[in-house]
Amino acid sequence: MAGKNNTEVTIGDKVIRLGGSESEEYMQRVAAYINGKYDEYSKIESFRRQPSDMKSVLMQINIADDYFKAKNQLLELQEELEAKDKELYDIKHELISAQIKLENKGRINKSYREDNSGKR
Repeated sequence: MAGKNNTEVTIGDKVIRLGGSESEEYMQRVAAYINGKYDEYSKIESFRRQPSDMKSVLMQINIADDYFKAKNQLLELQEELEAKDKELYDIKHELISAQIKLENKGRINKSYREDNSGKR
């Protein structure tokens, strides 16, 4: 099990001490993402007029929305990958079948030539 890492991050104007199995760099990226979201929505007048508890809820909703969109995109990409894997499997199967047919035709052709060369 990975050791616990502790790091301080700044979210908004607050310094928060985080602990977890993730790296310090990862925790800093998470904090930067949250700060980026807050900066993005702070540019919207209607967001700025909201009480801080409502801003917090709106931020949570938007971050959850990002999460679910990313999760859905991942599922779609996984389904696409599975379809491509199946298509690749089918193509490989067709190639093997074609190679077997070609080998059989080659044997038949060789046998036919041998039979015909003896009749001359």
